[in-house]
Amino acid sequence: QVHLVESGGGLVQAGGSLRLSCVGSGRTLGSYAMGWFRQAPGKEREFVAAINWSGVRIYYADSVKGRFTISRDNAKDTVYLQMNSLKPEDTAVYYCAARRSTIYSGYYTGTSEYDNWGQGTQVTVSS
Repeated sequence: QVHLVESGGGLVQAGGSLRLSCVGSGRTLGSYAMGWFRQAPGKEREFVAAINWSGVRIYYADSVKGRFTISRDNAKDTVYLQMNSLKPEDTAVYYCAARRSTIYSGYYTGTSEYDNWGQGTQVTVSS
């Protein structure tokens, strides 16, 4: 098991930017495919972005494509989510997730495909 801790959330005006970080401990994140998800009040948790173990393969939800960037630094056991041009509809609790993978693995977009989750960080975008 890997322990994940998110940070970087906060309150920002529409059009602004935030960078979320997810730090792993207990095991090196280089062995894991990673994902970012979000959950707004009264809604189901939804996929935002995913990245494979090496950072070569990346995938985004259509709603954030062109505005958000996922990246990772395996030497620091950290995954990032750079969020630009934020909109009020981006308001949610953001979670990072990890799934043990091999060098042949890609990325994963389903909540059920991940077995390690952080506690979440709140992002609020005001209009």
